[in-house]
Amino acid sequence: MAEEKKEPWLNYLALTTVIFAVAATLSTFKGGGYSTKSVISQAQASDQWAFYQAKAIKGDLYQVNRDALKVTLDALPSNAPAAARKVYQDKMAEYDKKIAKYTGEKAQIMQQARALEAARDHAQQQGRPFGVAVIFLQVAILISSIAGLFKQRQIWFAALPVGLLGLLYFADGFFLFM
Repeated sequence: MAEEKKEPWLNYLALTTVIFAVAATLSTFKGGGYSTKSVISQAQASDQWAFYQAKAIKGDLYQVNRDALKVTLDALPSNAPAAARKVYQDKMAEYDKKIAKYTGEKAQIMQQARALEAARDHAQQQGRPFGVAVIFLQVAILISSIAGLFKQRQIWFAALPVGLLGLLYFADGFFLFM
């Protein structure tokens, strides 16, 4: 039985299919990593915003109590002892310090939450091209496989631009040039 002669373009088909497969695999891993980072950053940002709300509620409670003390102080008769007025004023000053403390903490927490949201957005921006790359690379692998199965070079030529587009998105996942 005579051995069937292998057409040289089939070597290139095999090589491009391997390149597409490797890039698709790496895109899957990189995209998954960025997806995980995005989810974790979102969860952490949500935790920070919940913490922010807790600080805001505590600050508001002190503000309400301070305002109530102020109303009570203003309602004291003019002949009320100075010691009684001092108790109210001291407590209001204590509440003012607490309110200022919570206001400062809220600003810091807000800054951390926004930084986590920025990390989430960056991870989503970086991961998106990897997801698109996987789609194009998988289609290119499929078309290349069909070309090899039927030994049709024209079908392989159809796979090349699809695969190159996948490689372009793969590179964009790293460099964000598109």
